[in-house]
Amino acid sequence: MGSFSLHSSCLAKPTLRWSNDCFQNLNSLKLPALQRRPNFHSRKASKVLAFYGLKSPPYKLDALEPYMSKRLLETHWGEHQRGYVEGLNKELEKNDILYGYTLDELVKVTYNNGNPLPEFNNAAQVWNHDFFWESMQPGGGGMPELGLLQQIEKDFGSFTNFKEKFIEAALSLFGSGWVWLVLKRREKRLEVVKTSNAVNPIVWDDIYLFSSLTYVCTESWILPYRMIEGNMLMHS
Repeated sequence: MGSFSLHSSCLAKPTLRWSNDCFQNLNSLKLPALQRRPNFHSRKASKVLAFYGLKSPPYKLDALEPYMSKRLLETHWGEHQRGYVEGLNKELEKNDILYGYTLDELVKVTYNNGNPLPEFNNAAQVWNHDFFWESMQPGGGGMPELGLLQQIEKDFGSFTNFKEKFIEAALSLFGSGWVWLVLKRREKRLEVVKTSNAVNPIVWDDIYLFSSLTYVCTESWILPYRMIEGNMLMHS
């Protein structure tokens, strides 16, 4: 699954991660069907199990500076995302029926066709943040590969038009949420979509390609990041 984040860059190069594989044959694109994993744990034993752990970003915490500081990663990954993981595990202790799902499956199941279960917000935010960190890399950059670039040019007119549309969506998102580039399954076209709070495209069975995180500026540590957010997007 390819991914691309316009949200951050490193060492004057955009932090991009593209994959061309999924554009070779749009008709063959499929996500795995939702399947329940076998649960071999007893109700008593399961209460001492750790369900999900905090996954580390695939780079050092200072690797994205000066565009995303070590302090921001320490706070947002090490504190905020950790809180989502711990909150999810506490919720799962009270609901044995959800044991055995992968995180992707858990997000889909707890979305509950638009009537989210209590576990959804924490599960989805853990998934969103894992994907966000994976979407960035130090010293990344460059244009997407040919197949994806052709699809972008077909659906947006040009790569520049796409970037402008994505930036506009990210900067106009009210409150906290996410901006995604997705491949719409039925239409077989790329589209920029915004989601509020924890919602992400996998609950609609769309194919997610990249995401951008937009924060609510309610805490002092967020403010410096928000002030340069537009500049970060423009340089991606």
